Amino acid sequence: MWEKSRQGAIDVVSGDGALTLDNCDSLRGLLEGCVNDGQPQLVLDCRQIALFDSAGLELLLDIRESCARRGGLFQLAGLNTLCLDILQVTDIASQFELYDDSVAAAGSFAQ
Repeated sequence: MWEKSRQGAIDVVSGDGALTLDNCDSLRGLLEGCVNDGQPQLVLDCRQIALFDSAGLELLLDIRESCARRGGLFQLAGLNTLCLDILQVTDIASQFELYDDSVAAAGSFAQ
């Protein structure tokens, strides 16, 4: 369900469906592997993610914090309207850099 690819030195993780309690553990393992591999430059490509529940939001915040502790960044890309609304209503959107797509997010690391 979750896949990791590289764009230069940037890890891009993507998946489909909903980011909920049922599948947070598999994504957490993949993201933590990226975080623990040096100074993380990590993008979650959300194009195929239908929605986030509270467990999914908590995972996003945990990974953001882990990246920050290691001097890295965790960015979100390709959010659909519902996911963006969920982030805004919960006041979590302000804690992330949000991009239209993973290419733009990965390119932002070079700036």
